Amino acid sequence: MTVSKPARLRRAILRTVAVLAVAFTASSCVRLAAVDPNALWKIVDLRCVPSQQATGTPGQCTVVDLDKRYVILKDIVGRSQHLLIPTDRVTGIESPFVLAPNAQDYWDDAWVSRLYVEKSVKRSLPDNQLGIEINSQYRRSQNQLHIHIDCMHSDVSDALARHAKDTPDEWRWDTLDGQRYRIMRVTSLTQAHNPFRIVARDNRDRAAMAMQTILVTGAGPSAEKDGWLVLNSSLDADDGSGTAEGLLDHACRVADAG
Repeated sequence: MTVSKPARLRRAILRTVAVLAVAFTASSCVRLAAVDPNALWKIVDLRCVPSQQATGTPGQCTVVDLDKRYVILKDIVGRSQHLLIPTDRVTGIESPFVLAPNAQDYWDDAWVSRLYVEKSVKRSLPDNQLGIEINSQYRRSQNQLHIHIDCMHSDVSDALARHAKDTPDEWRWDTLDGQRYRIMRVTSLTQAHNPFRIVARDNRDRAAMAMQTILVTGAGPSAEKDGWLVLNSSLDADDGSGTAEGLLDHACRVADAG
């Protein structure tokens, strides 16, 4: 019997709720449960932006770009992880705002901001050892859009090397860390190649987009030369996932190699 997409979405949500209910019994997740889901937004809206406007300094943030309407914030987790957060109220990947005709190219801005990861570890890294990622609505703790910027796990980068020469703009499936991802090599992260727009082509409603996770990394050592790999998975897919954050290494061990 064929199961409708709405039914699959509902089942996936229920599975996620069940998983999270179990996870929150662990002590590490009890702390997470107590976190204000609007904490990031309050940092941006009440601290960083007002400080930039009043004093020309970003306050608690690393950078506040009033023109492009985003901040960069050093995350409390990890040695090098940073977050790109809009200065506009945008809940997350499911928000229609990210697909608006005049929407900011947050992925391109996040990629440029990888330099703050390199500053944290005090060395330059090849682009295929850096990644930027967003979680689905059901695998995040904050209700303000934020793109994670950090190092990649070296074994993931090694596995993705087989996609370095993929034909651009075509999806290919692969398994990474036990989860199924579709992978597309692109030559830009803006306009039609904005990863939000790429994924939304076949996830056209808000409920479908809410299930998605996206990660971007360099297809090779130089993204300008080699392009980028856009990874996408969904809670509504066989062996899929609503988070690709596990492919990032918040300990940034690649910076200590060699």
